[in-house]
Amino acid sequence: MVQKIVLASGNKGKLNEFNHALSELNVEVIPQAQFDVPDADETGQSFVENAILKARHAAKITGLPALADDSGLEVDALNGAPGIYSARFSGLDANDAKNNALLLEKLTGLGAEQRSARFRCVLAFMRHATDPTPLICQGTWDGIILEKECGEQGFGYDPLFWVPELNSASAQLSPTQKNKVSHRGQAVALLKKTIAPYLASIKTSN
Repeated sequence: MVQKIVLASGNKGKLNEFNHALSELNVEVIPQAQFDVPDADETGQSFVENAILKARHAAKITGLPALADDSGLEVDALNGAPGIYSARFSGLDANDAKNNALLLEKLTGLGAEQRSARFRCVLAFMRHATDPTPLICQGTWDGIILEKECGEQGFGYDPLFWVPELNSASAQLSPTQKNKVSHRGQAVALLKKTIAPYLASIKTSN
């Protein structure tokens, strides 16, 4: 029997990635839009809180186990900003171009040694809306913020995120390369390794 899980996101890329990662576990990941689930209010003060909020919201409305992620960029010189506000860093009408421009503006005049940053990703899996012990998987990807954009791949802050170990900007990596080393790739790999007991408990309870 295939276990259906609702993804608290409408992002097709994430949907495909999760389905691929969990396929051998006999899991089908379905986007919340298929159930007309509206986006949850992200009122948490951390990536963990927001991921749980989104997963609980989707599970409550659909009655299915739910998976959600919350991710963003932390810049040390900005005391961890934009953090949980990464997607809307430049305001209500934020987009990638505006967010990147604002980030460059705020870091003007700082040398490479002062431009350290990291991407973080938190995944939350809840067996049901009142699950007292959600599965939390985290990934972190360290890098340096460039002084100008570089590369054509990826999205968001990828053109400004330099990865010293690879001597490359995130936006210069192929999707396959990025998924092997990125914050989300790490979190998904951990999810794949640790989710089996949670899935088994769902089947037992049913």
